[in-house]
Amino acid sequence: MGEGDRQDDLRRRALAYHALPQPGKLRVEPSKPCATQEDLSLAYTPGVAAPVRAIAADPECAYDYTGKGNLVAVISNGTAVLGLGNVGPLAGKPVMEGKALLFKRFADIDAFDIEVDARDAEHLIDVVTAIAPGFGGINLEDIAAPDCFRVESALQERLDIPVFHDDQHGTAVIVGAALQNALEIQGKALASAKVAIVGAGAAGLAIARMLRRLGAGQILLSDKDGVLRRDRRDLSPWHTPFAVAPAGMVLAEMLAGADVVIGVSVRGAIPAEALPGLARNPVIFALANPDPEIDPALVRRLRPDAIIATGRSDLPNQVNNVLGFPFLFRGALDCRARQINEAMLLAAVDGLARLAREPVPDEILAAYGMQECRFGPQYIIPKPLDLRLRHWVADAVAAAGRASGVARR
Repeated sequence: MGEGDRQDDLRRRALAYHALPQPGKLRVEPSKPCATQEDLSLAYTPGVAAPVRAIAADPECAYDYTGKGNLVAVISNGTAVLGLGNVGPLAGKPVMEGKALLFKRFADIDAFDIEVDARDAEHLIDVVTAIAPGFGGINLEDIAAPDCFRVESALQERLDIPVFHDDQHGTAVIVGAALQNALEIQGKALASAKVAIVGAGAAGLAIARMLRRLGAGQILLSDKDGVLRRDRRDLSPWHTPFAVAPAGMVLAEMLAGADVVIGVSVRGAIPAEALPGLARNPVIFALANPDPEIDPALVRRLRPDAIIATGRSDLPNQVNNVLGFPFLFRGALDCRARQINEAMLLAAVDGLARLAREPVPDEILAAYGMQECRFGPQYIIPKPLDLRLRHWVADAVAAAGRASGVARR
């Protein structure tokens, strides 16, 4: 079967998965009985008045008498969906439903997907602020830069629940954990490595910030208009702090001698011509979905000394947000955090990195059809179906939330 046939087969199976036996990936089911008159009197009138009065007297009681404490809103305006671009809020709905499914499957968090046809960033901010009281957390998703920065910052100021842009911080957490492990395997240190990030949108900038926190010494970024250089005058306030490249530098020069290349852009953004000029034993993360920035098979052929990761579940080393956001929110909800702060993000990085070094249980090997799996070039980050993630990551996040003073309990 050729590549075209495989893609057609995947498309047919994906459409059937989403359509049958009923459309979509979510449905709502009651958590309390409602089969008798007594049940009805408790679930609705007159009994429901009791929790209403309690919450009116003390809003914190909403965590005790409603689903707020285990409910996350997955919100998007559809302006930057996967690697597909500005497809609009309705076309983004399958992705948001998928995020909600993953919240439930991996962290037992209930989530509603909410697609907003917003006029602009201010409209989206107002909409999310208006609906926020019923939720324990807000997961922003697939919002194009620079609006995503403005939206997240404004909502964090207005709301007293975690507001988290997964494309930024979730991606940064997973990349930080995977990169620390990959560099150790390659015999390198982050502090002395040259890091080149291809893509300077929400994910690229968040990764750069995270790697700085982790001790990276040299980070260069590029966007669709070229390398972020000191002489560029078209950059936003969010990009300017990372415009450290010398005047006139082009992409080929940015990639030359790089120990680490991280792609958070689109297919083809990492040119094959750059591979021979990378440093010895490089680390290449090509994370665009569904099509990586460079063909992993080509990398393996031209640079067999490289460790490569993608965002795809059908290839080794899946560096994907599914390893982060369910457990970050699980930890935040468990301690009733007012925000997800830097300490909590770093705790997640550490938990993920350390778990990858542990022996892999037989049930995980069976789930992936593997005979063995151990820390090394083909296994730098835990598998998404590893049930230990909830303990290793969520518990660490909750502990960091309590220690840093943002927890309600």
